[in-house]
Amino acid sequence: MRNTKQKDLILKIINNSCTHPNANEVYEKAREELPNISLGTVYRILNNLVEKQKIRTIQTIDNIHRYDNINWKHDHFICIKCGEVEDIEKTSNKEISIINNNKVLDCDITYKGICKKCE
Repeated sequence: MRNTKQKDLILKIINNSCTHPNANEVYEKAREELPNISLGTVYRILNNLVEKQKIRTIQTIDNIHRYDNINWKHDHFICIKCGEVEDIEKTSNKEISIINNNKVLDCDITYKGICKKCE
């Protein structure tokens, strides 16, 4: 996929967001700048950006895909009641490079529980 105005905008939306938006939220935000962009285009671009490892996807407990930047290494906490996704600093600075003789390239850790708002 070539660089387009739509792709650049969607990447900017994800990289500047701290809310882990879903595709519909990215679509609504993109329409503010590009009113003619379609939801299908947003989905195609999001999938391409994930495939090219420019962004990552986080699947919530209700199977909604949320999108996140990869500009800094971090983990996530997902509330099992409200579905809120929160960034968590990596719990360890130790880099694991080999597991069972397999080369580890990256690691995403997701913690699940009940957030302070839902307690």
